[in-house]
Amino acid sequence: MKRFRDVAILVAVTGCLVLYCKQTPIQAASRAALPQPVQSPGGPSLDSPGAKSYAANCAICHGDQREGNLPAFPPLVGIEHHMTEQQISDLIQKGRDRMPGNPDLKGDELASLLRFLVSPAGSESKPVAVDAASAAHSADSSGVGATLFKQNCAFCHGRDTMGGESGPDLTQSKIVLADVNGDKISEVVRNGRPAKKMPAFNFSAPEIESLAAFIHAQVAIAKADKGGRRGVDVSDLQTGNADEGKKYFDGVGTCAKCHSASGDLAGIAKRYQGLHLEERMLYPEGVKSKITVTLPSGRQLAGTVEYLDEFTVGMRDGDGNYHSWLVNSVKYKVESPVDAHVGLFSKYTDADIHNLMAYLQTLR
Repeated sequence: MKRFRDVAILVAVTGCLVLYCKQTPIQAASRAALPQPVQSPGGPSLDSPGAKSYAANCAICHGDQREGNLPAFPPLVGIEHHMTEQQISDLIQKGRDRMPGNPDLKGDELASLLRFLVSPAGSESKPVAVDAASAAHSADSSGVGATLFKQNCAFCHGRDTMGGESGPDLTQSKIVLADVNGDKISEVVRNGRPAKKMPAFNFSAPEIESLAAFIHAQVAIAKADKGGRRGVDVSDLQTGNADEGKKYFDGVGTCAKCHSASGDLAGIAKRYQGLHLEERMLYPEGVKSKITVTLPSGRQLAGTVEYLDEFTVGMRDGDGNYHSWLVNSVKYKVESPVDAHVGLFSKYTDADIHNLMAYLQTLR
């Protein structure tokens, strides 16, 4: 198997597992309509109404201790750092993506669940209080930062900061490498990067310094691993023939059946560079499959696939409402835009991928 075929298959498998963490930046929101959760000074009681509600509704995906099940389900410890209580409440009741909504959770039960979600974690994953002295760039500080990173960042960037399902490798990040004592990292953490679906986080200055210390410690580890691991430079992917790539695009690659250089792909080389562009070419990340569901009554619903396994099919309609059924109770038809990309994996040669990449890099 040639090198680029291996890359194609790896990206395909990764793409199939991807679940974006689409959380909105922190916003000022009125809490008047919500019952106000109050944090307990200790860890959450497992006998509380909120803990029982969590166990019944959330633990199967997010873990018994809110620790998450990576890569699919993020940890919920520290969720108050990047979502308001109103946003958490809306997420619980309306759902999002693969997560179904639970509109029946309201009133006292919703308030109890919110109290549980924003309460301190147990001893194993409890965030450590940070003061200015301990936030210095030291082993102790990076240990605190490791806890914060695991709870809030590892879902996207990987447990070791070296890249995850949807977040880039921070040890290769230009922002991180230019950062001094958290001056660049703090801006990104506090403001988020909405265009790249990274939420803002409401961390204190000492917490951000400890987080930066951990990230820099991981950069040092990566640099010390001589020859064991390296990033992919843009220049590594600029070895093909653009003219031959255009012929492949318009001809045997059948790319032009779905895409247009002057339409949906116009300017793509400005939006994505290097490995990110190649990943989009091989397996377009985050593209939703279309689905039409026919109910026993004959009524049809159309939308995008949110969940599908051998037991359950879930979709979101044009109004954003989530619906799900047992697969044996309805008929459904799925149209996946990425099937054509997957079909090319067994046909690509190294030259095809080099040339196609070279052509896409001209679309500015």
